[in-house]
Order: sequence, then C-alpha cells, then structure tokens
Amino acid sequence: MQGSLYLEDGTVFVGKLFGYVGEAEGEVVFNTAMTGYPQSLTDPSYAGQILTFTYPLIGNYGVPLPVFKKQMIQNFESEKIQVRGLIVSSLINDLSHREAKKTLDQYLAENKIPGLTEIDTRSLTQRLREKGTMMGKISTCGLIGEQLKQKITNSWVRETSCRKPIIYKNGDKKILLIDCGVKMGLLRALYRLGLTIKRVPWDYDFIDSEIDGVVISNGPGDPQILKKTIKFIQKLMFKKLPILGICLGNQLLALAAGAKTYKMKYGHRSVNQPVLLVGQRRAYITSQNHGYAVEKKSLPRGWQEWFVNLNDGTNEGIIHQKFPFMAVQFHPEGCPGPTDTLWVFQEFVKKIEFFAKK
Repeated sequence: MQGSLYLEDGTVFVGKLFGYVGEAEGEVVFNTAMTGYPQSLTDPSYAGQILTFTYPLIGNYGVPLPVFKKQMIQNFESEKIQVRGLIVSSLINDLSHREAKKTLDQYLAENKIPGLTEIDTRSLTQRLREKGTMMGKISTCGLIGEQLKQKITNSWVRETSCRKPIIYKNGDKKILLIDCGVKMGLLRALYRLGLTIKRVPWDYDFIDSEIDGVVISNGPGDPQILKKTIKFIQKLMFKKLPILGICLGNQLLALAAGAKTYKMKYGHRSVNQPVLLVGQRRAYITSQNHGYAVEKKSLPRGWQEWFVNLNDGTNEGIIHQKFPFMAVQFHPEGCPGPTDTLWVFQEFVKKIEFFAKK
C-alpha cells in the first residue's frame, strides 16, 4: 500500500507502507548506524520519535526473540518497540541470522508500528540536517504541514520509566539507578560490575535510600521538564555520594549543578561519534542518541568539561573538580556500537570504593 511521510514544513516523501498499516506521528530523526536496528528500535531514548535509518539496507538479519536473564532482557534495550514509526530506504525481509525468528516487517506489524520504505532517505536526512528535526506523520492521506507544528511532546519519560522500584542483587555495593528510560544495555553493564542495583522511577522519592552511589540513566525528551528529578539530584549532591550520569543523565546532572541545556539542530544518533578526553589528547569512538546538549559556557565554578565532540565541539561530558560527580553524553555500554569507553563505569566503581573507605 502506498504511504507518505508529511513533514511540518510541508515536504512530502511518498513510498510504500510495511509493518502495521496505520498512522504514526512524532519527531522525525535519523540514525547513521549500519547495524543494531533491533536495539535502536527498542531504545527508550527514541520514545515519541519516527526513526529514519540512513543505511540503505535494513532488515538483513531479521529479528530474534527476547532473551531474559537476571530480570533483564539480554538482546534488546527494552521490552517493546519505542519508536512511533520507522523509515528505511530498502526493506530486506531476510532471516539470515541463526537467532532470527521473524522478519522486520512481521516484528513491526505485531507491535502495531507503521513503517515506510522506498523513499529517498538521503534526501530526507539532508533536509533534517539543513532545517533541523521536525514533526512528521506517516499516513495514507493528505496533510497540511502546519497541523503538525504544535504537537511535539516531551513527556515520554513517564512512558519509558519503571513504575516501581526493582532490585537486582549482585554484590555488597548498592547503587541507586534513576530510571528516566534506561536502556537494558546500561543495566547489564552495571550489573556485570558486581553492583546491587536499586532501579527507581524518575519521580520516586529516593533521598532516604541507603546507597553507595547513584547513576542517572539515559532517556527521551527535554531534560528541563524533569524538575522533580533535578531537585532530587540536587539533594543527593549534598550527600557527596559518587554520581554518574549517562546521556540524559549528563544533562540532568548539569541542570542540577546550575548549568543550562539547549536543543540541538538535529542531534547525535549514531555509533561512530568521536569524542576527545579533555586534557589528554585521547579520542574515543562512541555510541550516541540524544537531541539536547549541555551549554558548556554555563557550567558553574568547580565544574569542567570531561569530553568534547570532535565533529562539532559540543559537550560530551562533565566532571566536578572536587566531588565525585561525573557524567557523559554518550553511551559507554554501546548496544549497539563500540564499547571503547567502558572504563567510565570502572572509574565510577573506583569512586564508590574510595569514598566507602572514608
């Protein structure tokens, strides 16, 4: 069936529907990764968005069944597809991988997620780079672009966060994980470090928890709307416990410290973003998925940049000069993508061990 993508500026891309035959509306973004589409589709940071893959062939190795271990999904980033819709250049319905159980087309149809194929994704990506991310709609009927302008919502953290605390026992050291839409890859990485994790909702009153450290997770949307979370983080900072922020967590820690954030033109969504470790002339390739960033000049006294993006100079991490507070804008756990910066988690554990002895 023929379908179209309508952007808020009036641009229309005509193609063919696949997956679920229906409509989807959301912020249109693009990802430049060549692999990892099952992980990207289930990444909570994509909640409320229509995802475009720039790599032309998507679906090559099918989709596996979810594998659970230790209360965690091992091969996806959440329990469901998080994107509102999917756009690809060429859909490949293949089951070439030994673990594949269904095609991408079947996977989307079962989860009622519409897809659109056979459109010029290169042209679409160029438009998003020039104009910035826009609202869009996958549909079979005509629309006026202006109708989409006022429908952006950034309350998606409520949809992706856990509803009540969850405990993952694995060691003497206990950390608090503030779930703003956490990826399972991040949860798995922390668990492998031998930490007992108390995962709590983004708006949970966790101040009185007996913990050795805090991790602020990734998640979707504008960090500035999470005022309750920011206030809780500020209270935690007074306890001087080790804090690590990941992606959205970097922005929330910065806001709690008194810095500012801003919406990027089209964000970073890929698995090949180069970042520089400030002061050491060492670069790492990282996995990223975010549309907001920390305004580096707004960092208050005592804070400094930890990492900087080598493509556009935007902030990729912050660290306090005295207290054990640090955060990165990228994903050290990859999923999908490189794990060159897994040492960030190890650095966090060192802080926990050091302050536990004091």
